[in-house]
Amino acid sequence: MEKAWRELIEIMTEIRDPAEMEGFLREILTPREIADICLRWQLLKELYAGEPQRRIAERHGISLCKITRGSRILKSDDCTCAKIFDRLVSRPGFFLEG
Repeated sequence: MEKAWRELIEIMTEIRDPAEMEGFLREILTPREIADICLRWQLLKELYAGEPQRRIAERHGISLCKITRGSRILKSDDCTCAKIFDRLVSRPGFFLEG
């Protein structure tokens, strides 16, 4: 499993064309997996932006448990997602819901 994980990381870092990346992800992930990843990303964005956990849970119709995991991730000392959000925060409209 570790070898496959490393291969996927290497392949994804080599893909520069957004259309190719989209095609690749749509071929290896199910629609449900794509939806789950998109929801996780949105939750992390909203938490990073300072949205209260209860409001996020109500907005998306999910339990607080799902949001708590994301909150813990962002609070970790060496959080990769937080570093990425720090870089993206200057993009106009990035943190608008969507």
